[in-house]
Amino acid sequence: MHVLSRARKLWRRVPRARRAEEFDRAVAEFFMRIALEEAARGAGRTSPNPAVGAILVKGGRIVARGYHRKAGTAHAEVVALEAAGPRAKGADLYTTLEPCDHWGRTPPCSQAILEAKVRRVICASSDPNPLVNGKGLARLRRAGVEVITGVLREEADALNRPFFKWVTRGLPYVTLKAAITLDGKIASGSGDSRWITGPEARLLVHRLRDRVDAVLVGANTVRTDNPRLTTRLPGGGGHDAVRVVVDSWLRLRADHAVFSRRPAARTVVATTLSVKSRRARKLEARGVEVWTVAGRGGQVDLRALMRRLGAEGMLHVLVEGGARVFGSALRDGLWDELWIFVAPKLVGEQGLTWSGALPVRRMAEAIAVGDFQVQKVGRDVLLKATAPAPAGPRRGTSRGGGAAS
Repeated sequence: MHVLSRARKLWRRVPRARRAEEFDRAVAEFFMRIALEEAARGAGRTSPNPAVGAILVKGGRIVARGYHRKAGTAHAEVVALEAAGPRAKGADLYTTLEPCDHWGRTPPCSQAILEAKVRRVICASSDPNPLVNGKGLARLRRAGVEVITGVLREEADALNRPFFKWVTRGLPYVTLKAAITLDGKIASGSGDSRWITGPEARLLVHRLRDRVDAVLVGANTVRTDNPRLTTRLPGGGGHDAVRVVVDSWLRLRADHAVFSRRPAARTVVATTLSVKSRRARKLEARGVEVWTVAGRGGQVDLRALMRRLGAEGMLHVLVEGGARVFGSALRDGLWDELWIFVAPKLVGEQGLTWSGALPVRRMAEAIAVGDFQVQKVGRDVLLKATAPAPAGPRRGTSRGGGAAS
């Protein structure tokens, strides 16, 4: 169906007095959703750049699409403009993030837009990067290009939360993911955890891994579960995030699956020991990177590790366990989002609680969460929550980070 036909259906539902205003908004949102679909194709692959999508529309039809594939390649707007060629003249450009106006690895998008003689630019999100931050839009307006901002901004902002946090604070966006039983356990009393959730939930986790820069676990999780921490999607494909193992004293054997050369996923071990130690050299001989990270209480300082990951350009870190790492992240406010898969199973009091030890003695001290959503996934339930917006300094930010083994 022609795009305008769909938009007209929306238009007919609007009272006549408001049709002109609402029709334009409906059309803009319709096209911006397509641009957002383009942007999502680059999620997890563009760091340290944001995921951006763009489309060019002329006469009610999409004449070109583009998305940013990875850092150092053309930005989404330029990809779309090059695909459109001369058809870009007089077209409307929809972009999920405001165009850049500075030289980096690639020329400024604002310049390319002006050279293509685009009629109008419709933008969803503002870019907090000081190198951008309104400069590209200002240049377009000075040149006489009509600019409309804020279309589906909330959806566009959600896509680039990791970039926004990283560019303003230098820290990655952190998602804590746990699979638990109905009574809150991540393993039985013997340590067995295969499998708590069903295949639908596990597939969703692989889709999440496909969109992050790093997957982080503690040494106990590697020792107990021997995970690969790779992305395995139906039909193959997918993106393997950097595998990060917190092993404060390098006590793990080098033959665990996560240290295998196949697949050739980048693997990092964070430790408090010197990279010149014998244990470190054994891991490095298998192609593993060993980072010496500041310690706290005899364990790796989780905040220091997050700073190092941010400095390496990793925008989104998925923490998959275990309880000690979860507890450190929760205690010190080193999390932005929770994904808790709850299975309809019970294991009893001897099972291992997912959140580890928390300094909560009274209910008033309990760690609160922000926005909360519930989703059915097969026979399991996914609970998604965001960290609450802090009224003052975030819990733990004044005392350094948490420790993890």
